[in-house]
Amino acid sequence: MPGIIVSTVNVNGVRAAARKGLLEWLSSTEAGIVCLQETRADDKQLATALAPVLDEGWMLTSAEPAAKGRNGVAVLSRTAPAEVRIGFGSDEFDDAGRYLEADFEHGGQPLTVASLYLPSGEANTPKQDEKDRFLAEFGAFLAVRARSGREMVVCGDWNSAHAEADIKNWKGNLKSSGFLPHEREWLTGIIGDGTPWTDVVRALHPGVEGPYSWWSYRGKAFDNDAGWRIDYQVATGALADRAADARVERAATYDARWSDHAPVTVRYAA
Repeated sequence: MPGIIVSTVNVNGVRAAARKGLLEWLSSTEAGIVCLQETRADDKQLATALAPVLDEGWMLTSAEPAAKGRNGVAVLSRTAPAEVRIGFGSDEFDDAGRYLEADFEHGGQPLTVASLYLPSGEANTPKQDEKDRFLAEFGAFLAVRARSGREMVVCGDWNSAHAEADIKNWKGNLKSSGFLPHEREWLTGIIGDGTPWTDVVRALHPGVEGPYSWWSYRGKAFDNDAGWRIDYQVATGALADRAADARVERAATYDARWSDHAPVTVRYAA
């Protein structure tokens, strides 16, 4: 079975990112599959923004958001997916442009790659209530998916950090959405010891701070590497076992950034 490289990145608006360097990155990446989140574009706008790389051979699958200018996820691939599914069976969230699955053949074996944009939340507000409803539904969905026996990786902006090593300033964020106790407990139920899913970046980088994938545009967060690790690739057992190396493609300088997130890239060996 040949290896495959999968990358994921929240583009923070695909049209702006395309003007600032996303297209050049897509032209140069060795990834065979790239998951995008927060495109903030409908299908037509997304295809227009990515037209130069689509002309180079990338194939695009997308889930546009019902709310104009918000959310939106997509999967770019070197080969066409065999099947695509939008949403995860949620009456509330399936038209929100937050989840997309694409099926591929990986060395003759079926492989599902999903692009996820989990709600950001805001502690003690209706936004947090919305996020918590998503967590409940999505957690149940992942439990069912894990039992299917199919190789799968869920890539994206999970908008939650699991452990203290995943946030530079964890002490200052104990009451912030994205690091609330119940959110961390939810993640433990998904990717903790003994669960069927693996956070492959942490598995390949144990016992270290980061590697962070998001830095606020405010202040000196990027320059000081005061970031959050919230962009994950979460894989089922057999696929996770073949995760050979993982890296965050952090821009060399603040000015070279084309999103407030950086691509998280994993190579899965044969």
